[in-house]
Amino acid sequence: MHAIRSPILSRRITGAIRIGIGVLVALVVALQIVAGSALAASRIKDITDFEGIRENMLVGYGIVVGLNGTGDKLSKSPFTQQSLIAMLERLGVNTRDSITKLDTKNVAAVMVTATLKPFARQGTRFDITVNSLGDSKSLRGGTLLVTPLLGADGEVYAVAQGPVAIAGFTASGDAQTVTQGIATTGRIANGAIVEREIGFELAKLKSVKISLRNPDLTTARRIAEAINSALRKRAARPLDPATVLLTVPRKYRNNIVGLLTDIEQLQVRPDTIAKVIIDETSGIIVMGERVRISTVAIAQGNLTIRITETPQVSQPGPFTTGGTTTTVPRTRIDVEEQGKKKFGIVKNSLTLQQLVTNLNALGIGPRDLIGILQAIKAAGAMQASLEVR
Repeated sequence: MHAIRSPILSRRITGAIRIGIGVLVALVVALQIVAGSALAASRIKDITDFEGIRENMLVGYGIVVGLNGTGDKLSKSPFTQQSLIAMLERLGVNTRDSITKLDTKNVAAVMVTATLKPFARQGTRFDITVNSLGDSKSLRGGTLLVTPLLGADGEVYAVAQGPVAIAGFTASGDAQTVTQGIATTGRIANGAIVEREIGFELAKLKSVKISLRNPDLTTARRIAEAINSALRKRAARPLDPATVLLTVPRKYRNNIVGLLTDIEQLQVRPDTIAKVIIDETSGIIVMGERVRISTVAIAQGNLTIRITETPQVSQPGPFTTGGTTTTVPRTRIDVEEQGKKKFGIVKNSLTLQQLVTNLNALGIGPRDLIGILQAIKAAGAMQASLEVR
């Protein structure tokens, strides 16, 4: 018995299948686009800084004691001697009358540096770095005495103290000295404690400035557009290439932390300028993704001149009188030109990979490539800025 098929039902099923396939294809394309954009995008928190959320540098001058004869020589380090005398006097020890008798080598003057994290509260501990200031040979085994740490305004924000941990060492004898690492620099883990907080009321802000770490007009505009799209409100606008002003919406007036948390997770694709960085000291070359070079012909060769001196001794013959032995100079000069190649063509590059491939095909080393890139820029064939350091 044959089943009876309705032509209307068949058309509906066929149409539904086509629609399903179309939706599936569109979904796959959309996922590919999102995946591609996600790979090129960065979070706002990774490319910007928020107003008020910043670190502060601290510095202090202190004394390290307990060194095993590797400290400063007081006769050559007057500041260490004066600091030692002042410290002893604060502790009730009078050393003014015996100033010439102070000859200890177990004390060293040091500079203490640290970074105070944002919103660090009283009692919070953090790491510090200790660096020798005088002629101390090593800080190994020493202990830093109480040292106030000052900010840029001259106020004391923390106090440091503790045993100094040294990674390097120095061992010496009569005929040899072995040094590994730096023995005059050390760290103290959790060696400082916060005594004064830096006042900043984040919750009371009515607007927040977002600073770009790499200023760029296009990136600033994209950040503002991403924030406005997420908040569904025109709350952000770029002020300049380095700053985006965010007005706090009414629903976030008492929840600035929640606002910044939501914003910093947004994905933005930063834009960059075409730039080539050259470090002539180390021979390092870094090219940006957008560097383009117009079609240009390049020829490169190295000229080597080698001079060899082989002096010869001329002596008088046997049984001759009045002769003297003299040195006769013999000089050999060789001129060699390497890289006798024809002109190489670097075609108009579409990608960074193609540009690097074309330059590598010419067999050019990094040192020669520096001069070639400068010549290409001078010829007007490089569509990028060239920065030489």
